[in-house]
Amino acid sequence: MTSSPTGHGPRPEHRRSLGAGLLIGMAVMAAADEIVFHQLLGWHHFYDRSTTGVGLLSDGLLHTAELLALVAGFFLSADLRRRGVMAAAHLRAGIFLGLGLFQLFDGIVDHKVLRVHQIRYGVDVTPYDWAWNLGGLVLLLVGCALTVRAARRNGTGPTA
Repeated sequence: MTSSPTGHGPRPEHRRSLGAGLLIGMAVMAAADEIVFHQLLGWHHFYDRSTTGVGLLSDGLLHTAELLALVAGFFLSADLRRRGVMAAAHLRAGIFLGLGLFQLFDGIVDHKVLRVHQIRYGVDVTPYDWAWNLGGLVLLLVGCALTVRAARRNGTGPTA
């Protein structure tokens, strides 16, 4: 364990805190997408280019991956907290980065590049795409701003 520059206890682990937050944020956004759009609204499955059974299986696999990421993120953050090295501001920044990264990846790569599913079917998806991707961009920008703010506050940023 490394000590802080002042010699008063362990040094916060900024990168690991950010990484734990990224996992948690991506998992939370995947869960929100899967629960709201796949289950409650029934607008699509994770993979819609096959049968309904394959679509349901793909939803189950997405749900499994999101739960594993959420558990891993919480275990990492619990370990950081237990050792007294959690950088809470970096964890919060990572959560917003993860939320935005998942949403943008889903909106651009899954919806447009790979075309594994669309947000909705039977309607003009343009307003949905804009809302989804702009929402993801806003979350990502909030995460970036929080990351810069946390780095400056802790003396680890480019202006320190």
